[in-house]
Amino acid sequence: MNRRAFVTGLGAVLAAPLAAEAQSARSNEGRVGGKLPRVGYLGSGYPTDRSDPRNSHIFDAFAAGLRELGYVEGQTVAIEWRWAQERYDRLPDLARELVRLGVDVIFATTDHAAAAARQATQTIPIVFNSASDPVASGFGVSLSHPGGNMTGLMQPGPQVTAKRLSFLKQAVAKLSRVAVVRNPTGVAHVHHLPVAQKSALTLGLQSRVFDSRGPQDFDNVFRAISDDRAQAVLLLPDSTFYIGREQLAQLALRYQLPMIAALAEYARAGVLLAYGSILSAEWRRAGVLVGKILNGAKPADIPIEESSKLELVINVKTAKALGLTIPPSLLLRADQVIE
Repeated sequence: MNRRAFVTGLGAVLAAPLAAEAQSARSNEGRVGGKLPRVGYLGSGYPTDRSDPRNSHIFDAFAAGLRELGYVEGQTVAIEWRWAQERYDRLPDLARELVRLGVDVIFATTDHAAAAARQATQTIPIVFNSASDPVASGFGVSLSHPGGNMTGLMQPGPQVTAKRLSFLKQAVAKLSRVAVVRNPTGVAHVHHLPVAQKSALTLGLQSRVFDSRGPQDFDNVFRAISDDRAQAVLLLPDSTFYIGREQLAQLALRYQLPMIAALAEYARAGVLLAYGSILSAEWRRAGVLVGKILNGAKPADIPIEESSKLELVINVKTAKALGLTIPPSLLLRADQVIE
């Protein structure tokens, strides 16, 4: 080993404990009188989601992101969990409750949660996840420099909806009529619906929009879609659809309707196709951003991130139940095939 390599290696060895000590010091910043720094979690789901194997992977990913910055729940950070239980109207009160508790940062998991948190405070840092259009929603003045008390991650742009519709057409031979399902009380449909309608025309498809405000509407919506003689369903992004994805998958099978949605979790629940960002990767990054803020970073200076890696997931078991044969070219394109 030459002298330069030896000195470089020695420096790295000596720096490691110093870096660990600095990280430990950062992890303990914000403790007052022995109290742990506190993160406020503001979500649309249920307390049982954390232990539910269908959802626990995203909470594990969030914890892993926090851990990268030295934060472990119950040891170096406390988390105040607040759940809207599928009721958007509860989010403002839950957000105000977190503000009254004086949490150090709020993690808002949906557009509605982020809007509620923003209304509740302009001073406590907020990290949002899966925002449809953060700038248009007022969460930041720009993606590169949000400039306020909010930063986070945004959904892939509406152009991904055009790709979903293209995949659906490839999967369903002779597709001519497609139902587009949106939640009119949500935010994402504002950006995705015009692209869906334009893309349908480009692909030579007739499209019709059906509204669903949540699981209570699913049965009636699918009955109406079937009566309209639609041959497939494009599900626009929405947190209530994600929460009710098993019910949606069952209805799609009952009415023999091939469906495509935004996340792999839909396909794992039984939906034919899913194309979009990797949810666990987003939640891990959200954990990292929360950790950075706890370590002193300002959300105003942290760029809003857009998911760069997208995945196509095909449920072949569902295809067989629908009597479909997925083209080999589409199977080869898939990142994951569920047998």
